[in-house]
Amino acid sequence: MNEVINFFEMETAIKVAYIVQELNQASLNTQLKKSAQAHVLNPEVDLANLKDEVRRAFRESGQEKLLKNAVYKQLSQFPPTENPDAPLEHIKEPLAYIRRAQLNWEKRIVKSLNSMCTELSIPLARKRGLSEQKELKNAWNELGTDEPDLTAFRPVYAPKDFLDALVTVKNPHQQLTHNPLQKSWGLIQIPLKVKTIAELKSCYCDLSPNNAQIGVENLSSLSAGFENEAVKFGRKVINENQSPLAQLYAKQGCPTTLRSEIWSNILGVTTDDVDCLYYEQLKKYVIQHDMLVDDLMYKDVKLTATNDDQYFVFEDNLYQVLFLFSRDTYILKHFANSSATPAKSYIRGMLGVDDYSVVYPPNGVIPFHGFSMLLVPLCFVFDDPVKLYFNFRELYCRHFHRLHTISSHEQGILSICVQFETILQCRQPQLFLHLKEKGAHPLKIAFKWLMRAFSGYLAADQLLYLWDRILAYGTLEILAVLAAAIFSFRRVNLMETSSYAAAEAVLADITTMKVLPLLQVFLFSNS
Repeated sequence: MNEVINFFEMETAIKVAYIVQELNQASLNTQLKKSAQAHVLNPEVDLANLKDEVRRAFRESGQEKLLKNAVYKQLSQFPPTENPDAPLEHIKEPLAYIRRAQLNWEKRIVKSLNSMCTELSIPLARKRGLSEQKELKNAWNELGTDEPDLTAFRPVYAPKDFLDALVTVKNPHQQLTHNPLQKSWGLIQIPLKVKTIAELKSCYCDLSPNNAQIGVENLSSLSAGFENEAVKFGRKVINENQSPLAQLYAKQGCPTTLRSEIWSNILGVTTDDVDCLYYEQLKKYVIQHDMLVDDLMYKDVKLTATNDDQYFVFEDNLYQVLFLFSRDTYILKHFANSSATPAKSYIRGMLGVDDYSVVYPPNGVIPFHGFSMLLVPLCFVFDDPVKLYFNFRELYCRHFHRLHTISSHEQGILSICVQFETILQCRQPQLFLHLKEKGAHPLKIAFKWLMRAFSGYLAADQLLYLWDRILAYGTLEILAVLAAAIFSFRRVNLMETSSYAAAEAVLADITTMKVLPLLQVFLFSNS
């Protein structure tokens, strides 16, 4: 018993030390110190009870809530640690064979990037000339009008490449079973623990048809004025400025008019003058230096968002945010909670020598085909470019980076794939087996939805209802539930297919799908 207590005391101490360290580096720390100093200089302050006086001042000014939100944000990002004394690589990813798989994947994409540089005879980065800098600065709000020739550029990797890598991941210690009743039909043959249908039903009980939801058009016997009441209550939640309360509120969905403030509250994003200066500094880096990843981002936007009737109007916003994102070293912090390591480049002739290495791109993230689609839905939510940038950055660091790294994390893409395959086999075994036998394995079709969190596949309003719930529940596993629900909904047509092409055609257009009704039927129906 004492050992258990000592473990929890140690874990708590580690968390406290981690949060204090992070908060000491935040601009909020400076704000609180200045406020405390100003309060102390007030002659009416009772110095004998200084600590209580400062706390009262923080509470009355609303800064206490800012501090609590900052602590809540850090707790949500703190990696779960079963053994605080374990090596860092074990804390980042406890399974050795998955660590090897991620390392091999990283080597593969870096090799692909370097090969492109060699083939095209272009550098990874270069300093722009003064005239070029001036031209880019003047065209900052019209970046989409520039049409560089990018025909020779190709995506470093696409969802299909990543799925191929995931399928090859095997546990070397896992014994193969020849019992068909114990064998999974799934492509991912890794024993990761995922939720059962009953556990998902319990976890997402707030999505029950018995509860009113924003995103369900027919409220039947429920109050027709539900959304108006939700807006009124939502304004009270925003005024309270408490991240846990905003997260709880978002479980019923966010009204369009309040979504930006609710999301910012959940993500712990507040933008002040310091953030604006940081944004401008990143912009200056973009203007001063040209990078290969800029061309990759540019081509990705051209191939995806600008070809989408819902999103093409945001083209300029996408370039601005993505170019800044690639240069933001703050993003490197998320690697502490990820199985991945940032990509590196070496000075010519010094390959493999760490002293001559540099993280490339500066944020450590090499984009894949479709990466820009993780950003574009936020353009509907945030019209201010600074708020758009910092909310996307936080959403990526908290959730979306897990969609393109190999890990055993419960939110990782491997777990999401296993969750999808498990519940679809459970709910629709005949459909799953039929598609498998026809060479149309469900995961091969659904994987692109999962890796892009359905962006570009659902109607924009439905996608935002889905992302409301990702933020509300703090997990990506609802992506797997929705993917399984879509297959279940199209079951009759899919059972008539006889090839991969035919099955893919049945699911080629899911823009008419309604997210909440699908989730409710799949989780709460008796079938």
